[in-house]
Amino acid sequence: MYLPAHFAESRPQVLRDFIAAHPLGLLVTQSRAGGIDANSVPFFLDASDDGTPGVLRAHVARANPVWTSARDDVDALVVFQGPHGYVSPAWYPSKAEHGKVVPTWNYVIVQARGRLRAIDDKAWLRAFVTRLTERHEGGRPAPWAVADAPADYIETMLGAIVGIEIALGSLVGKWKVSQNRAAADRAGVAEGLLRERDDTALAAEVSTPGGGA
Repeated sequence: MYLPAHFAESRPQVLRDFIAAHPLGLLVTQSRAGGIDANSVPFFLDASDDGTPGVLRAHVARANPVWTSARDDVDALVVFQGPHGYVSPAWYPSKAEHGKVVPTWNYVIVQARGRLRAIDDKAWLRAFVTRLTERHEGGRPAPWAVADAPADYIETMLGAIVGIEIALGSLVGKWKVSQNRAAADRAGVAEGLLRERDDTALAAEVSTPGGGA
């Protein structure tokens, strides 16, 4: 990924929080048969205390060949996409000063890399699916739980999926949110995003990339 220093984000907690807020990743793998495969998969990032970026965990349908076809001797890539959008040069106050402005596209993205390992184990899957359910149902007034479904049905569903783990070797963020513009231009971009598109998410990133220090 092309990553100018002023767009780079490396704070571990910022990157972990981003993945928690945008868990659907694009899993890109090299196939044993040659070629590249891409699958959209919701991930759960477990942080590490050993100085590494942590471990991404997920599950895929057993019918999805990625768990048998992906090479495990090279890194897989997972791309997490955040807010993004077109930026009009009309939003820059500097347009009125000298006119030397052009359109651009702002975006927030995180890329994770590591070796993929498939886990075909029902006990692991049951524990992981329970954690995943609790994570996404936790904020609801009446959360659904795995135990709410008939035991034999859950057993059948567990047999239809396979786990995936990716022990990460790198976790890199790119916040391209007008940091290369003057403060007045950045404020103009944030105002334009709110006024014309009601894009609060991207406007917030332009105002304070990654949530600040």
